Amino acid sequence: MNNAAIGVFDSGLGGLTVLAELRRRLPAEDMIYLGDTARVPYGTKSQASVTQYALQVAKKLRQQDIKMLVVACNTASALALPAIQAALPDLPIVGVVNPGAQRAVCASATGHIGVIATEGTILRGAYTDAIQALRADAVVTGKACSLFVSLVEEGWVDGALVTEIVRTYLEPLQALDPAIDTLVLGCTHYPVLRPVIAKIMGPDVTLVDSALTTAEVVSERLRNEVLACSPGRIGHTEFQVTDGPERFARVAGIFLGDAVGVQDVHLVDL
Repeated sequence: MNNAAIGVFDSGLGGLTVLAELRRRLPAEDMIYLGDTARVPYGTKSQASVTQYALQVAKKLRQQDIKMLVVACNTASALALPAIQAALPDLPIVGVVNPGAQRAVCASATGHIGVIATEGTILRGAYTDAIQALRADAVVTGKACSLFVSLVEEGWVDGALVTEIVRTYLEPLQALDPAIDTLVLGCTHYPVLRPVIAKIMGPDVTLVDSALTTAEVVSERLRNEVLACSPGRIGHTEFQVTDGPERFARVAGIFLGDAVGVQDVHLVDL
């Protein structure tokens, strides 16, 4: 048994969708969530910058004696995961791209899979590579939806303006491949927009986000590597940010379904 915390990080608030699934599946585990809110979003930045930032965050969490690291950011998983693994070879690390790809392949009947994500994730082709490694004949069509992160970070998740912005991104994707039957929400912010995305994509398209599958992978690794905490505990979550704890606390409830008090959000220096 190992009662050390699981470290979870994202560029901002989006990784809270992963944290929510982790807390539901692993209620006895302590967790530390670190949002690099001073430098959000990662999705429009170069691979060199994303790698530098992600390494700094990962090392900050490692200094807090975590037992596992969850890279709850699609851009960081797509661009920086190998560098993080090389820098912290003794630490179990789970990204979100491969679990999301696995669920998409299982969900798709036709093999026509759409991916919406940040610019960095789409340009890297991380989901295309991961999906086609599992199903070689898959047709993967990607679309960068850069404004989605800003909408969610501002707490704008519904209404006519949000619907029109989402439609502006998704209709060209549908035009590129009308046969898409599965859509990967390839950024951890995007599940917050799920109701709007589902309405525009229609009932015949299955939406996939990696949060649930990532939580399953984390749970399995904890068991296999004998890292699960003592049974019967009630886990505690600590929130850390690199900027704007008040704003983080205000918006975090949208992701978690529970209010987060500003006194529970700690400002950290990387």
